[in-house]
Amino acid sequence: MLEAILLSLVGLVGLAIGGELLVRGAVGIAQKLGVSTLFTGLVIVGFATSMPEMVASVQAALAGSPEIAWGNIVGSNLANTLLILGVSALVAPIVLTGTGRRDAVVALAVTLLLWALAWSQLGAQWIGFALLFGIVAYIVWRYKHPGAAQLEEDDEDGPSNSVIALLLFIAGLGILVAGGNALVTGAISLATIFKVPETVIGLTVVAVGTSLPELAASIAAALRGKSGLAIGNVVGSNIYNILLIGGTTMSIAPFALPIELAGLQMALLTGSAVILLALLWKAKAIGRWLGAVLLAAFIGNVVLVFN
Repeated sequence: MLEAILLSLVGLVGLAIGGELLVRGAVGIAQKLGVSTLFTGLVIVGFATSMPEMVASVQAALAGSPEIAWGNIVGSNLANTLLILGVSALVAPIVLTGTGRRDAVVALAVTLLLWALAWSQLGAQWIGFALLFGIVAYIVWRYKHPGAAQLEEDDEDGPSNSVIALLLFIAGLGILVAGGNALVTGAISLATIFKVPETVIGLTVVAVGTSLPELAASIAAALRGKSGLAIGNVVGSNIYNILLIGGTTMSIAPFALPIELAGLQMALLTGSAVILLALLWKAKAIGRWLGAVLLAAFIGNVVLVFN
């Protein structure tokens, strides 16, 4: 048990350091490419911080544990919207500038698609390939149609040298993945000791563990006033988790989603996607009180899952 605790602590430290490096590098990349920090958060950071989920879900699929893989995807998206936005808003209120609305619509659409797959109990390799095609189409569409936002948060925070920015991004990503893996390994070991079912492990321990890179990156972005990066990271990660990670998982292990996910968990996930969409369309900011509500909803769901 001591080894598992130490791994978890090392993972947390790695995530904190990696999150700061990744945000610095991402801002520099956005400045050099001439794209908005929202796009950087949606595509670059969203992809990068989703890699721990990818690693965990693929490993689970290859090991014959699709319950962990799909529980990780659903749980990670819940953690992104409720835990990450909640904690980030508590640390520093997130100003909403009207950006990310179209992406929130996409996130809601793919969430409904995932719910339909869970209810229908369909599982086939072609579905996985279709989901993977969807993420490619999304990236191409988002790059060609960036919207009105340009470098709306362009300032001196990003490194001026493109090579340094890229190195910071790569180093941050590497530390994030290593830290996430260490944390997940330690957390799974602890969960196994207490004999927690695989679906619950996927929804909670693995999901929270692999979502900590997003948490670290979003908190760092919020503290630095990069609202577009923080929001883009969450929304982009939600889209990547379903299309990229879900598509890869279904391609490797073409089995239906666990039926346990088709009820309350998918309903809550869809509800959180609707809330995020409504906030981006109607609210001016995600303040501390709303952050507390989101965090409380996440904690309540975790308690419910374990009971």
